[in-house]
Amino acid sequence: MPLIDVQDLTVAYGEPSRTILEHVHLTVDEGEFVCVLGQTGCGKSTLLRLILGAEQPRQGRILIDGVEHPQPDRARGYVPQKYSLFPDRTVIDNITFGLEVNEFNLFTRWTPRFYSRRRQFRAEALDYLRKLGLREADAAKYPDELSGGMQQRVAIAQALINRPRILLMDEAFSALDPATRRETQGLMRQLWRQNGFTALFVTHNTREALLLGSRVIVLAKDHADAPSQIVLDERVPRNWRDQEDHWIGRLEKASVAEPVNA
Repeated sequence: MPLIDVQDLTVAYGEPSRTILEHVHLTVDEGEFVCVLGQTGCGKSTLLRLILGAEQPRQGRILIDGVEHPQPDRARGYVPQKYSLFPDRTVIDNITFGLEVNEFNLFTRWTPRFYSRRRQFRAEALDYLRKLGLREADAAKYPDELSGGMQQRVAIAQALINRPRILLMDEAFSALDPATRRETQGLMRQLWRQNGFTALFVTHNTREALLLGSRVIVLAKDHADAPSQIVLDERVPRNWRDQEDHWIGRLEKASVAEPVNA
């Protein structure tokens, strides 16, 4: 049984109704890193939100381990394009917020057990900060004291500390400068190998999809007003760089994707 099973998915919005995705079938096995490539407006982010459980399809089903989960939960972590950090909380408070909310409520906070668990959560948060290339001193800073790249790493730590089986990332590196983007790509690939989570990563960038993904799918339309479908689904071979022009050309032809030097 696949971990994620998208069955005959159709999504439409608006009045009059406009179909965004139509008859999409997709299975993802545990431990895969799937990059979703395609033009702006082709439904990549919509597909992620549907798998997260934040939206519901007009037709079809999404199964996680063979069961529908119509609401977001801790098993599915989400890193949006725009950083989801609380501006009035420090870095470490941002990272541990989800753990504290899930384990304690208004009546169980401020007990000896809460303080004990809070110390454990903060130790884990510092460990993730170090893994992501940040310093312990950054834990006490507020988001507006961090660069864009540092904020994005905090957002990744915020998702990973919940140990999700599935990590959904929506254009997570698009706002980073090229050098920071390359560095963060390497860190993400390393964390995936170490932690064994399943990843779906939306991107416009062809080279990024090949660098990160163990598999690439392309969403595309037949024409401007048509709904999107999966037009290509390929496993990325380890030696793709030996045929780099072939792979980049094939993906860009399928998706009309962002140029590789973008």
